Amino acid sequence: MIVVRRCLALAATCVAIPAAAQNAPGGRSEPQSTPTAAAPQPAPSSPLSFSGVIFGSYNYQLPTTPAQFRNQTNNSFVIDRAYLTFRIAAGDRTSIRITTDVFQSADSLGNAYTVRAKYAYLQYDAPKFSNGAQVTGRIGILQNVLIEHQEAFWPRYLSQAATERAGYFSSADVGLASLVTLPHKWGEIYSTIVNGPGYAARERDRFKDFAVRLTLTPLMNSPASSLLQTFTISAWGYKGATASTFVNGGPGQVGAVGEALDRSRAGVFIGLRDPKLVLAGEFTQRHDGSETGLNTALSPRVGVTTTGRLLSGFTVVRPLAFSNESGKSPFGLVGRYDWVKPTVRTTGLATPPSSSNAYHFLIGGLFYDISQRAQIALDYQEALASNNDVSTAPPGQSKGYYAHFNVNF
Repeated sequence: MIVVRRCLALAATCVAIPAAAQNAPGGRSEPQSTPTAAAPQPAPSSPLSFSGVIFGSYNYQLPTTPAQFRNQTNNSFVIDRAYLTFRIAAGDRTSIRITTDVFQSADSLGNAYTVRAKYAYLQYDAPKFSNGAQVTGRIGILQNVLIEHQEAFWPRYLSQAATERAGYFSSADVGLASLVTLPHKWGEIYSTIVNGPGYAARERDRFKDFAVRLTLTPLMNSPASSLLQTFTISAWGYKGATASTFVNGGPGQVGAVGEALDRSRAGVFIGLRDPKLVLAGEFTQRHDGSETGLNTALSPRVGVTTTGRLLSGFTVVRPLAFSNESGKSPFGLVGRYDWVKPTVRTTGLATPPSSSNAYHFLIGGLFYDISQRAQIALDYQEALASNNDVSTAPPGQSKGYYAHFNVNF
């Protein structure tokens, strides 16, 4: 029995020595020591990035008619939007962006807030040239031709950009997009092919909308002041179409109507963007086709066209920043004026709308940066007929005082 134990001990020793030699540097045997915890290794960086923005307000609405409605709600706390953005790499030069849109539901009886996708697209970035030029492609729910570009100048948490608020088109849609960054910081070209109704609605016909925007920053590389270097001019066009109401025909109709109804927009946007001063303006025109009649022998279908126009200007200024040595100030003033004329001219209408159906939208107030990523504002807003005659109500007629907040994270 003693001999067996000695043999087993000898065998264990013979096995342990080669194992230790394999674990030692250079294959040499090392003296045994007390095991120690392995040095902590840095965690691999995650390719997923997360960011977001939340903004809302307390608003107090003023009456715009001689007598208020019964049980009218004239003040409320509102979360206007909560955008949550996720970005993740999907291979070499390929990435995915998903932005959820949390907004107040129009359903007064159901859930107060709804979640939907604002952006959800696949992006491919081609190699960048030495002069800074680059081509980027996108497919999915993506930015429309103008709105996000304007929101680089205008604080979205106070109100929608003028073109979006006036109903010219949605800020996002489903389709394809191409972004060409011009060399030497000269600007960019952004073009899209999308369904047309916007990201908040399903595709409803066979027609597609085409749009392109050319943005130039001609002074970006000049020795001019930083304010003039940000000078931006953008020209854009949007050619869309919608289906006829009678696209499928029906009982008593003379037949199906397959032709498209025009839905075109075009405009120019000019702006300066500096931490001390933002100054911008735009001119936009829209052209919409519609129809009257019942598409029957007794009530034939008649094509109608309507042309509308929009002028808008705004500024965001920090007056104390001009006299401060650091060039910074948490205080600022904001002002905006939109002049909207839904009908400039029409064709095909027996009784055209009144030529005085223009209205204005006004914002005036002040803001304060409570941190690098949070801002509050006190402002007054109104949407009234241009001559302030409340008997001629524009769409969404309103007057009110607001306390807005905006937080980025």
